[in-house]
Amino acid sequence: MDNTQSINGETPKKMSKLKQSFADFFLTLYNINKFILRFFREAFVPPFELKEVVRQCYEVGVRSFTLISVTGFIVGVIFTKQSRPSLSQFGAESWLPSLVSIAIMRALAPLVTALIASGKVGSSIGAELGSMRVTEQIDAMEVSGTKPFKYLVCTRVLATTLTIPILSTYTGFVALFGGYLNVTQNEGTTWTTFIQEVFEPLTFTDFVASLIKSIVFGFTIGIVGCYQGYNSSKGTEGVGKAANGAVITAMFLVFIEEVIIVQITGWFR
Repeated sequence: MDNTQSINGETPKKMSKLKQSFADFFLTLYNINKFILRFFREAFVPPFELKEVVRQCYEVGVRSFTLISVTGFIVGVIFTKQSRPSLSQFGAESWLPSLVSIAIMRALAPLVTALIASGKVGSSIGAELGSMRVTEQIDAMEVSGTKPFKYLVCTRVLATTLTIPILSTYTGFVALFGGYLNVTQNEGTTWTTFIQEVFEPLTFTDFVASLIKSIVFGFTIGIVGCYQGYNSSKGTEGVGKAANGAVITAMFLVFIEEVIIVQITGWFR
């Protein structure tokens, strides 16, 4: 009898927790959509914070320049080195530059750049806005009559959306340079021949798809970092959760968007 009562008592509790989880999930989706719509509503309406956008572009782009350069170069060298044994089994070492260019320009350059930016830029935005929220700086800006959402959120999202494509293009060329050094060291291929073989298999669709991916990734990193930081709470603990949540969520969404965009662009090839 006691066992039956305990089981019957636990079942409603589990159902209520499940309902609460679903309610929280849909409430979060609603808040995210509301946050994104607010960005589009305020980002392109005067006054424009151009100086702050430029400053954020500097923070996102220039301060990530060294890390992106090293990462892109290493990716190019390692991918070229790891691809050579597979091609050599079929006597197709001459296809190596084409293989490297397709892999880097179509997938690796935008994806690697987005993942690096998610860790560095996303966490920075989440922590910065989170600390401003818990120290009530954002509330003070609202009371003083300024528009903290436009100044803090719109500028950062625009900066990541504009800068990540530039960083992605730069990462691609640095990775190709790393691949060239590896190829010329083993096969003695000249720079002119390497460049010709690199761009021969690429099409206009490849460059457009890479650009679209970079723009989507940049927007995702910016909006996720701003959402996590702008809505953080629970004191200093919330700052850490905002930074951590920005990184994890942005990386997860980047992979999902990569799969979707690859499927869509595959229809046009």
